[in-house]
Amino acid sequence: MTDTLKAANLARWQEMHILPAFIPVLATVAHRLVAAKARYQTVETATKVPWFVIAVIHERESSQSWRANLAQGDPWDEKSVHVPSGRGPFKSWEDAAIDALVRCPPYLQIETDWSAGAALTHLEAYNGLGYAHRFLPSPYIWASTDQYRSGKYIADGHFDPDAIDHQLGCAALLRSMMALDASIAFPAAALVA
Repeated sequence: MTDTLKAANLARWQEMHILPAFIPVLATVAHRLVAAKARYQTVETATKVPWFVIAVIHERESSQSWRANLAQGDPWDEKSVHVPSGRGPFKSWEDAAIDALVRCPPYLQIETDWSAGAALTHLEAYNGLGYAHRFLPSPYIWASTDQYRSGKYIADGHFDPDAIDHQLGCAALLRSMMALDASIAFPAAALVA
């Protein structure tokens, strides 16, 4: 499934258009995420996960709250209760973020392919592959773009085909951040031997 999902996500990325109603809020959020680049780069240095990927996870999981764990949005200075549960407490947001990327599934720290299709697939795996199993675009990635219409897991294991994800999707956030910071770029796809 991974190669198929990477190809599907790459095709969606290349075809994607941000829905006009979301452009103003995306610009505001993208500015906020790019402004925190140095803090995200600290975690990137420890994990090798690109800083801009960490930034969009932070936005999706907790609206960029520095008091919330990157793993699931619970307070990082307390033991987490949501999946992954039992994590922490930690000494800092950075320590919690490193734990989330190194010691929690899908273990993003071990990934080496950060091309567009792969990065979007890693982000999708971070949230869960339930949408891929249904052959649907994940709202975690595609909300606020023309690649997503409806359908959302409203609770763990409970899918509602009529629910709509109103959060900003990772792809739209990445595209908006790229417009502000030219250093944000996906490398060429890794060749499969």
